[in-house]
Amino acid sequence: MDSVANGECDMGVVPIENSIEGAVSQTLDLFAHKHNLKIYDEVVIPINHNLVVNKGVTLDQITDVYSHSQALGQCQSFINENNIQPHFAISTANAVKNIVGVESSAAIGNKKAAELYDMEILISGIQDVSNNETRFVVVSHEDHEPTGNDKTSIAFSMYEDNPGDLYGILGIFYKEGVNLTKIESRPSKEGLGNYIFFLDFYGHRNEEAINKILSEIEENTAVLKVLGSYPIFTY
Repeated sequence: MDSVANGECDMGVVPIENSIEGAVSQTLDLFAHKHNLKIYDEVVIPINHNLVVNKGVTLDQITDVYSHSQALGQCQSFINENNIQPHFAISTANAVKNIVGVESSAAIGNKKAAELYDMEILISGIQDVSNNETRFVVVSHEDHEPTGNDKTSIAFSMYEDNPGDLYGILGIFYKEGVNLTKIESRPSKEGLGNYIFFLDFYGHRNEEAINKILSEIEENTAVLKVLGSYPIFTY
């Protein structure tokens, strides 16, 4: 996202939601607090996690495993059952790179990373749930033109913590007959009890009904950030 924001590249792809671990909080926080980027598209990819080791290493030699926090969370049962100590890495690829030559350590990563660093996959498919999927979003400086099958993402915060305020915002969608596909909250970083809410819903911001909803939300919130309108991913 930094590279897109500073002009090093036109678009970037970041994870935003996983079917096991839920929202990717780092991505949501970057949208809310750091970048004014837009979501241009979305894609859902099946995720298969592998235990990557140095060649010739067996499972009973492994005492530590490294990976991104999301990958560790998605493989928690395997880690616990094998009494392996988990450690965070900045990415799954970085985890594989950092265990090269360390026979007591493994990494949770993909086949490409194992090939890149001349490692081997000891066990494949170690995620807790077999139908593990991650939703990624394509970020750019502009969102997508309407296609007729679109979704919009927004983030907003309330003026104060009053009973029924969030209910009032959600009621706008009910009144207009627009279906929500996701609701999430993250700390605003301004003190306990203060939150930023993230909503995904059907429709494009350029449609009359959606534009009306956004205008009404803006009138009743302290901050509204339209993260973008983009085509709904289809399998």
